[in-house]
Amino acid sequence: MSDVVNKLWGFCHTLRHDGIDYGDYIEQITYLLFLKMAEERGAEIPKEYRWSVLREKSGTGLTDFYADSLRALGKQPGVLGDIYGGAISRFSNPVNLKRLINLIDETEWTSLNVDVKAAAYEGLLEKSAAEGKKGAGQYFTPRVLIQSVVRCMKPDPRERKDFTICDPTSGTGGFLVCAFEWLMSKTKGRIERKDQKRIMANTYYVTELVARPRRLALMNLYLHGIHANIYLGDSIYEPLRSERYDCILTNPPFGAKGANQAPTRDDFTIATSNKQLNFIQHVVNILKPGGRAAIVLPDNCLFEDKAGEVLEILTQDCNLHTILRLPRGTFTPYSQGVKANVIFFQKGMPTENIWIFDARSNVPGITKKERPLTAMHFEEFEVSSPQDVLTLLSMKKCQHISERVQTKAGDQASMPAGPGGQISERPSERAAKTSDSEAERCIRQPHSPPQRAGHWAHCSLKNEYRTL
Repeated sequence: MSDVVNKLWGFCHTLRHDGIDYGDYIEQITYLLFLKMAEERGAEIPKEYRWSVLREKSGTGLTDFYADSLRALGKQPGVLGDIYGGAISRFSNPVNLKRLINLIDETEWTSLNVDVKAAAYEGLLEKSAAEGKKGAGQYFTPRVLIQSVVRCMKPDPRERKDFTICDPTSGTGGFLVCAFEWLMSKTKGRIERKDQKRIMANTYYVTELVARPRRLALMNLYLHGIHANIYLGDSIYEPLRSERYDCILTNPPFGAKGANQAPTRDDFTIATSNKQLNFIQHVVNILKPGGRAAIVLPDNCLFEDKAGEVLEILTQDCNLHTILRLPRGTFTPYSQGVKANVIFFQKGMPTENIWIFDARSNVPGITKKERPLTAMHFEEFEVSSPQDVLTLLSMKKCQHISERVQTKAGDQASMPAGPGGQISERPSERAAKTSDSEAERCIRQPHSPPQRAGHWAHCSLKNEYRTL
């Protein structure tokens, strides 16, 4: 897989001299790769635009034929029209286009295992996000983080026949791809025949505002064998649609660009122009009763003028049971300097207790090469997280379990009481703060996060929301 990625990616540097940037390159690969695999699979492609015809062209005839093919394929029905709709050739030099066609033609993609070709495409997306121009990573969430969130959420469509999973701001489809990969791992790749068609065609739903990432998400999911329902539109500013979902996994775009006015939606209780706060309201409204959600949110949105009001409604309508404070630099190099959290909640019951896991304090910041983000950064959170219990039991039972765990720990170290109630360390999870010497050892051994880096805190909410 890495050989395929490196070979295709290495050619990108050559194409930059042809005025094709990283994002353009991935998009052009998507067009060519899909055409190649469609022919290998025997899919219905107009015979005059098939891969076997394209690869025989050369010179200016090749660039002209390629441009005409993209326009024609964009008018086809189904997934073909979705992927090629609005497609434009970025090649002006036929030699470069011919070289890329030959590179793709060297591999029989349909003979590769699904995991291999999907991982190859994911590898290209990650490289594009990491090395592209500023802002190129806004559609890409680090896969290590996504995988950790998915392992905690356990989105299993076998629970019910109408079980649905959604990402209302999908980017390149990473959350849904990882959710599907988690299911394949859990079932060892063997889904019962009675469930297979439903899961592959009617379980995964996506909304994406921008055409390019939607196209990449379509290809990404297609390579995994998923025929996702991908809507091109604005989750926040368009009226609420009728669909409701059991599980939502999402990372709304950071920043406030374009959000200069509050949406005019009757289902939004709080009027605000802040995108993240609006996404919280949107996710709550599109969840089914009992539905669960995990949302990535930057720190700064929690201090906006209307944040307290939005979070008050959230804690009244949902059980906001867990907050994960992410390490500094989690989104390096995609969005450097952003401090963020993941909030986990379930619709249909009020919040009484919030567990907060701090994976940021006393943890050296993430860097691209010396200290990359790894699964070890979230290992203790996944093992010790109370959310499995919190999402399955009633709040009374959850509180009883929380109190029992605290009593059993015995040696709790009290922290100053915050405005939200009494907060205490959770040493039963071996969550003592990292010492200076441990932090120094982590710096000397950059690929390993400090031992016992994270720590838990517990906050009790009674009758009203308080700022944490």
